[in-house]
Amino acid sequence: MRRSANTGSARVAASKGVAFSTSPVLAVRVPDWRSRLVLFILFAAFLALGARALWLQAMSTKFLQKQGASRYERTLELPAIRGKIFDRNGQVLGSSLPVKAVWAIPEDVLAAPPEKLRELARLLEMTEPELRKKLDSDRTFVYLKRQVEMDVVEKIEKLKIDGIDTRKEYKRFYPQGEVMAHLVGFTNVEDVGQEAFELSQQKTLVGMTGSRRVIKDRLGHIVEDVGMSREPHDGRDLTLSVDSKLQYIAFTSIKNAVDKFHAKAGAAVVLDVHTGEVLALANWPSYNPNDRRNLTGEQLRNRVITDTFEPGSTLKPFTVALALDKGRVTPDTLFDTGNGRMQIGPNVVRDTHPHGVINVSQIIQKSSNIGVSKIALATPPQEMWELFTKLGFGQAPRFGFPGAVAGRVRPYKSWRPIEQANMAFGQGISVSLLQLARSYMIFARNGDIIPLSFQKVTEQPVGQQVISAKTAAQMRTMLETVVQPGGTAVQAQVPGYRVGGKTGTAQKVVDGRYSQTRYDGVFAGIAPLSNPRFVIAVMISDPAGAIHTGGGVAAPTFAALAANALRAENVAPDSSVTDIIIPEHPLEEEN
Repeated sequence: MRRSANTGSARVAASKGVAFSTSPVLAVRVPDWRSRLVLFILFAAFLALGARALWLQAMSTKFLQKQGASRYERTLELPAIRGKIFDRNGQVLGSSLPVKAVWAIPEDVLAAPPEKLRELARLLEMTEPELRKKLDSDRTFVYLKRQVEMDVVEKIEKLKIDGIDTRKEYKRFYPQGEVMAHLVGFTNVEDVGQEAFELSQQKTLVGMTGSRRVIKDRLGHIVEDVGMSREPHDGRDLTLSVDSKLQYIAFTSIKNAVDKFHAKAGAAVVLDVHTGEVLALANWPSYNPNDRRNLTGEQLRNRVITDTFEPGSTLKPFTVALALDKGRVTPDTLFDTGNGRMQIGPNVVRDTHPHGVINVSQIIQKSSNIGVSKIALATPPQEMWELFTKLGFGQAPRFGFPGAVAGRVRPYKSWRPIEQANMAFGQGISVSLLQLARSYMIFARNGDIIPLSFQKVTEQPVGQQVISAKTAAQMRTMLETVVQPGGTAVQAQVPGYRVGGKTGTAQKVVDGRYSQTRYDGVFAGIAPLSNPRFVIAVMISDPAGAIHTGGGVAAPTFAALAANALRAENVAPDSSVTDIIIPEHPLEEEN
């Protein structure tokens, strides 16, 4: 009824000329400012949305693109190929082979069928529980195995397991194995050098990695290549001074000697007299750098460079050379060594055999401690110390090889007479085998000494004069008598070649005292003497048999090494003597 009344009222109003918008029934009593406020708010909201849209679309594009790219774009590292290592003749000693790292997205891989997981574990050379343990991770990325061979990678890819992918990398391979191990060294799984020249030349060999950007889907598959960010730059190659033939000869000579004399270890080094290049450096025990699963510290030790020892009688020629050079003695100057005992204060210096009156040349030949002590005590300590310093004793070598030791030479001002005498025959002073070999260069050359190099030399090095050329020639003559009948190293003779050198039997220091049962047998020699080409130093450590002297264990090792090295390098024979006669009871050198 009310609706009908309203309708009727509207019709009456209209019939009386009242406008519809001003109808009292439809009239709304709202202030004008409210409608304007609402209109302003709506306009402001649209303006803010427009400004935000303009900011996002025009001003913040880089930020938004970066956020989006982080969800689908990836930067892949492109490994550089590590530089190769060559010997002086171009033989490859170390090179990089392409392999791959196998990685996984754990949650995707765990969804694979059990039989595929078992096969994957087998290919990765691990048990299924070991594989599942690696995959039982809340990480989105995990390496399953590094440096996997390419044929194995192909089999893994054929399994088509979601969440499994590979990454290109390189694995170092060493063709010479244990023969070159202590010179070349090895790298770890990250291609970082760990020993020898792989370590010392890391910056040169490693190169610079590159990178490229790609788009990946959720499963890690590359769906688009965006472009190259940085080109990889391969490492530089390295050419060493070592000769593979001579290295093999030195290595087998040392290995055979250690076995023959039941020794704990052995070492040898071969130097080029003319250039100072290290042509061979061998140690036993050694290791295979291609398989280091059972590697020990004893195998890693580069005894030629990192171990010091008291050189024993191999140091006697230097005291004699100094006295000759200063004009205090001649090769024929006589010294009375008495009955083999000499008192120096409360201490006694002994010879193993009484030699009576002998000349300087015989002091070297028969290795008389008493004779060389008398020469030393007539020499100012400062002169001996300066000679040792010029030879490089007591100083860390500067040829870039890791772990090289300085040895020990005490300041001359603190020397007591017995200490000066001891140092004359190689006690109370320590050197490395490489330092000892280098010191003999002054006898092989014309009295000067040159720097050593482990890399191939292209320019003739400049030497430092230590003794005169006349003194060096006199010393070569004396050193030759050592290997002849009546000398301490008759077993060092080489058929067809004149050689010379000096033996040493160094007592090891155990608990602060000289051991009576543990020795280092040493021999340092030159070959051939008529035109010296090689300086060769050999050390046999802790021989366990009845023979332990330098003349008995190191001298024959030198002979075998020198004979094969001279023939391998086609060095012309300089002696007509081809039948070597070894006395039944050769003279033993003093300690």
